Amino acid sequence: MLAPSPLLCPSAQPEMQDSRIIGVVGGTASEPRLAYLDEPQPVTLHLLKLSEPLNPPEVYRFAAVCEERKCSHFDGRDCRLATKIVEFLPTVTETLPICRIRNDCRWFVQEGSQACFRCPQVITQNFSPTTQVVSAATPTR
Repeated sequence: MLAPSPLLCPSAQPEMQDSRIIGVVGGTASEPRLAYLDEPQPVTLHLLKLSEPLNPPEVYRFAAVCEERKCSHFDGRDCRLATKIVEFLPTVTETLPICRIRNDCRWFVQEGSQACFRCPQVITQNFSPTTQVVSAATPTR
């Protein structure tokens, strides 16, 4: 029997273990939206350079193996970021986005479709976040 795949963080950084690009940031500065890729792409120097002069997390969303206890959002069992996203952010879609990491996504495994209905508005490096985004993204200890 195969071991289960490790859960993935859908708001990772490009340098994290097994990082891959899952989407491209679109929309507007006040209402950014993620356009999910048909297939996640491995992080390569070429793809990272395509984001210049911006930082890659301003242009792409990354998924990587959840770092659990190394992450300020992890409480030892759950991702508090996923919980707070569901609590603080409005839904931005009524249907599940086409997402290729859903089965291994920590947010989906933990919060179900409610996380998915909010996920397209989550931008890892956002320079004009709403008050709700700031509340959701601020780690609590």
